[in-house]
Amino acid sequence: MIAARALRLALLAAGTAGGLSGAAYGLLNGQSRYARWVIGPPANDPLRADGIHLPSGIGPVLRRELVDDVEPLEFAVLGDSAAAGLGVDLPAELPGVRLARGLAEELDRPVELTTHAIVGTTSQELAAQVDAALVRPPELVLIIIGANDVTSMLPVSACADLLGQAVRRLVEAGVTVVVGTCPDLGAIRPIPQPLRSIARHWSLALGRAQRRVVDAAGGRALPLADLLSPEFLARPGEFFSPDRYHPSAAGYEAATTILLPAMCAAIGEWEGGPLPPAPIRSEAAEARRPTSRIVARLNRRLHRRADS
Repeated sequence: MIAARALRLALLAAGTAGGLSGAAYGLLNGQSRYARWVIGPPANDPLRADGIHLPSGIGPVLRRELVDDVEPLEFAVLGDSAAAGLGVDLPAELPGVRLARGLAEELDRPVELTTHAIVGTTSQELAAQVDAALVRPPELVLIIIGANDVTSMLPVSACADLLGQAVRRLVEAGVTVVVGTCPDLGAIRPIPQPLRSIARHWSLALGRAQRRVVDAAGGRALPLADLLSPEFLARPGEFFSPDRYHPSAAGYEAATTILLPAMCAAIGEWEGGPLPPAPIRSEAAEARRPTSRIVARLNRRLHRRADS
């Protein structure tokens, strides 16, 4: 989890690539401890509401309750705490449940939700979730992963390759795969500057690499950082849960509003008109792209303090 691992990868990137002085590195290390303290550990495990959800919005229900033995669409969710829905108060607010019920309404068909996502998962653990999903391959899989890769000191290219392998295995088994790429960690206000800019840079780089490998493996990638971070930055009190890191019910609703049409289109069941192309890189993300000047300014500020 981001809080527990204290953004160590962002610190490492800053210290090696940016040429930080010892004083600047110490400041960032202190900022990471502060962020860990402010965010804190999760108060509870994610809620669960796996099972069959109906077009009427009712669910989960038992298979024997289905009318005329209608076969539900099998839908699985893989990934980390964002996929699992950590941060909501009610089962109906879980992203998996929102998507299952949205799919059921669009398809006019029951949808059976199975959640394999686990809090704290990195791309290194994703293969185990794929193994579990392939015991009985679903028709549709959603994967959301990446934030813990940024905080676990895992290289961008290695994490992207692991995601690509997972998507390829699912696609080869006949599963349609949609991936929500790494969110923008720079939207998390408890992370102070300049550490927040470094975390943003790393998460956006991972998101871009994930998008390339997912497309190459036959999946469909949605750049969550580009599509959602402007809203999260503008409305943090509404879109983040009380820990100010995990999304709130409103934040998950914003994400599922973007994901649902793409998932329906991926399985050939979208009737809401042409979907707009996902941005290559949004203007908002480009405007926030950090440069080495951040590090230089930080070092100058610290040296001025030391000389005074």
